[in-house]
Amino acid sequence: MPAQTVRPAGPAVNAETGADAFSQALADLQDAIAAQQAARSELTFESEPAPRRLAPFATAVAATVAGSDEDTEIGSGRFVLLFDPAGQEGWDGRYRVIGYVRTALEPEMAADPLINAVGWSWLTEALDDRGASYLNVSGTVTTEVTQGFGGKQDEPTCTEFELRASWSPTSEAAGEPDLSGHLAAWCDVLCAAAGLPPLAPGVAPLRPPRRRRRP
Repeated sequence: MPAQTVRPAGPAVNAETGADAFSQALADLQDAIAAQQAARSELTFESEPAPRRLAPFATAVAATVAGSDEDTEIGSGRFVLLFDPAGQEGWDGRYRVIGYVRTALEPEMAADPLINAVGWSWLTEALDDRGASYLNVSGTVTTEVTQGFGGKQDEPTCTEFELRASWSPTSEAAGEPDLSGHLAAWCDVLCAAAGLPPLAPGVAPLRPPRRRRRP
């Protein structure tokens, strides 16, 4: 499907509030989404309402990963771009990315004590591999195990992987950061967590998780 148009949230658009810079950022993200769709047919993108209280400008896009059966979903995520022309404390710049990834996980993988650290390394390595320079990265990795008891004891154990992170895109040269690498890195993490083989050598994905039907 064609890439969805991402739209800003916040005050009325005008040059004094940095609207020109943010409009260019939206165009860069749109191109990055189109590139990812061309490279990964399993990915589907949709625009989402952007948070309105975190920054003067914001945009958000959601993505889902389809399994071998196109009617199944094996992963989902959300990419949010915040922009404040004046910057904010702790951002180290005018831009901030919030990334979210959630996938199913095999129980034996969830039991690995290193899985959270490995999951976090996917993000930092993906950003580095994509040449997406950044500052002040932070976040959490969670593995959840849901087991049935009593009347639900026959239900299969459900384990899930979740990564939440934020970081500040930067530019090594004068001008605005190249946001396409940041969107691509987030997609790389989502696909790796969902168990898809990497597009390039050197990245080890999880084993394919249990398939779950889309509602």
